[in-house]
Amino acid sequence: MQAPTPADSTIDPDAKTPAYAWYVLSILILVYILNFVDRQVLSILAEDVKRDLNLTDDDIGFLYGTAFGVFYALFGIPLGRLADSWHRVRLMTIGLSLWSVMTAMSGLARNGLMLTGARIGVGIGEATASPSAYSLISDWFPKKRRGLALSLYSSGLYIGGGLSLGLGGLVVENWNEAYPVKDMAPLGLAGWQAAFMAVGLPGLLLALWVFTLREPMRGQSEGIVSKTRPHPFRDFFAELITIIPPLTLIGAARSGNLLRNLAVGLLVTGIVCGLIALGEPIKQWAAVGIGAYAVYSWASALRRTDPPTFALTLGTPAFLLTVLAYGLNAFISYSVSFWASPYALRNFGVSESEVGWIVGSLGASAGFIGVIGGGWLADKLRAKHAAGRLWVVIFGAVAPVPAIAIGFTTDSLTLFYLMLFPAQALSSCALGAAAATTQDLVLPRMRGTATASFFIGTTLIGLALGPYLAGRVSALTESLSVGVLSLLVTVPIALTAAIIAARLLPASEATARDRAAAAGEEFD
Repeated sequence: MQAPTPADSTIDPDAKTPAYAWYVLSILILVYILNFVDRQVLSILAEDVKRDLNLTDDDIGFLYGTAFGVFYALFGIPLGRLADSWHRVRLMTIGLSLWSVMTAMSGLARNGLMLTGARIGVGIGEATASPSAYSLISDWFPKKRRGLALSLYSSGLYIGGGLSLGLGGLVVENWNEAYPVKDMAPLGLAGWQAAFMAVGLPGLLLALWVFTLREPMRGQSEGIVSKTRPHPFRDFFAELITIIPPLTLIGAARSGNLLRNLAVGLLVTGIVCGLIALGEPIKQWAAVGIGAYAVYSWASALRRTDPPTFALTLGTPAFLLTVLAYGLNAFISYSVSFWASPYALRNFGVSESEVGWIVGSLGASAGFIGVIGGGWLADKLRAKHAAGRLWVVIFGAVAPVPAIAIGFTTDSLTLFYLMLFPAQALSSCALGAAAATTQDLVLPRMRGTATASFFIGTTLIGLALGPYLAGRVSALTESLSVGVLSLLVTVPIALTAAIIAARLLPASEATARDRAAAAGEEFD
């Protein structure tokens, strides 16, 4: 695709947002809803999966968070770069088809290893979605409406998470009632296996709809035309060898950085072996170690291959601190949303369908209200102060704590339900604000990479560690309440990171273009 001329691509930032932009956004929200239905449905199925596959709480936390999250984060980086240089609509179509098939295949799992493989496939497929969507939204919507638009898109997270619990619980109960003897069920499937198939296969139909969307000119909302890469897939595979072990050794050798790369790999291996020697599970920390090493390898390569993008993302402290602050927010919120259903099933003896619909509807409504309200407020504050959006991130770091503490210690089912609403609403308010902040700090051609970098925090920090550590502490203490509440020790770190980011952001945003030019960026 050739770069457009400025006259073709510029849109008046004060002009009314075109109706087609809202149409595209509505489809992207549906994609994100399905993204989280497929990702989150394991929560309501966890107790049945544990029983049938002979797993523990930390195994379930690994399947939900680490197995999915590490590969989501790692493939998100090269796929984010591909979204910066190739047809974003086609990329999302392919990814949606992949993760839908892999979700359905989760229903064929006969052991933990097979389910792990399927979850890895779901993570790789879903890694295409948000880099493509964030970039598309940022081109269709001007900067002053971007926080709200990204918050509306992000609401799919909570709607999908809520629907997954209700739909999953409904399928499981009805299937098990219809086929009380598993051997008599179609294909010999248990209820939880049928649920995976029921939520996975519809994604193939949605992929056909996504394929019909128009691809906007890159940078049109700001009138900044970026040069496109002539060989996007060659660049994609070049990026792949910088982050996927052991291909990283090839990339490091080509760049003359092999010895340093090996040294970091050995350091990470030593730390992982130390944790294993202390009794920690091999699969969890091996996966996290692979993720940490791969991110280092990629960052080193990015500094060499694309200095301007490195300068505005990993080379910008305000960007990194925003990622860290929201990553720690996700560390807690992912854990609360995932473990809420198993907690209710164990502690209050309610049915899966009741928990699914009540916890699901609470999570969906609270998340929707929180993320939309937070996005709206973030845009209002941003209009008054360059760091205004980060004030919402600061609020989101501390506001949910009392509700989480009460909800996971009460003996009252009613109070538990009541506390889930503010816990999830207040934690979700920061998402759109943090996401829009990272987009504002980079140039249009860098948005896919910026999104992938942002999701490193929400996956490697939040998703790969949060649910697992809550499950691990639960397994050690035999208390899921202690497991969830133990994660609150990270709140001061998140708060400090957000405050420092807010202080650094005005200067970082104001100098972004100049810093990119100093690093070698060429402007038309």
